[in-house]
Amino acid sequence: MEQLYVFGTGNAAATKCYNTCFALKDDEEYFMIDAGGGNGILSILDDLNVDLSHIHHIFATHEHTDHILGIIWVVRFIGARIKSENYDGDLNIYSHKNLVSVIDTLCRLTLQKKFYDLIGTRIHLIPVEDGETRSILGYDITFFDIHSTKAEQYGFTTTLHNGKRLSFCGDEPYNPKCHEFVKGTSWLLHETFCLYKDREVFKPYEKHHSTVTDACKLAEELKAEHLILWHTEDKNLKNRKELYTSEGSPFFSGELLIPEDKEIIKLS
Repeated sequence: MEQLYVFGTGNAAATKCYNTCFALKDDEEYFMIDAGGGNGILSILDDLNVDLSHIHHIFATHEHTDHILGIIWVVRFIGARIKSENYDGDLNIYSHKNLVSVIDTLCRLTLQKKFYDLIGTRIHLIPVEDGETRSILGYDITFFDIHSTKAEQYGFTTTLHNGKRLSFCGDEPYNPKCHEFVKGTSWLLHETFCLYKDREVFKPYEKHHSTVTDACKLAEELKAEHLILWHTEDKNLKNRKELYTSEGSPFFSGELLIPEDKEIIKLS
């Protein structure tokens, strides 16, 4: 059964949970999306028994530190496995074309030469275009520009083995320009910065983010069956799931999920 491994759920300023990143698991392989902002991703992977040897595909959505820096650590440790002949196959890192040089530069400046030299031989930085579809782990993954107001950023959409569509809209509110990619989605993965009632405290709109109420109204409008909310503030993690569910449920008739770090969601 396909599963969504939630590695982190916090926004860029979160310190009590890890930055939002996740993976789609099918059989024993993982399609990883971002890796958060640091080497904390390594302990999360270890806690979830995710073997780096089963990560051959990573999608970097954009250049912000809370999404891209963890990828450098994953590259470093997979590189070590390659050098010790404990990694079969190659590592493929997908991103929009302007991000390829950023990842390459970060690797060149921070990794030992023996690991950096793997780029182009065993580690591949692969540019993707808006609307381009690539076959990854047997899925047709279609990447799309989310039309970010900040750094250029891509999301993706795909059809699961059960015929249901899964769409990831990045870490900014859904833009109607992306409708052709998101329409008909069953699983909608969407950011939410805070509760609507706390909007004056966290100022989500100033940062071009949405609230729980906003995201739930959107999911209802799109007729999604499941809505996963993450990329949140972390001031009340103990009660986050309860509070967000309570505010959002009146606006969304489907299944509303507020995952914790290291939660595994069955995509049935």
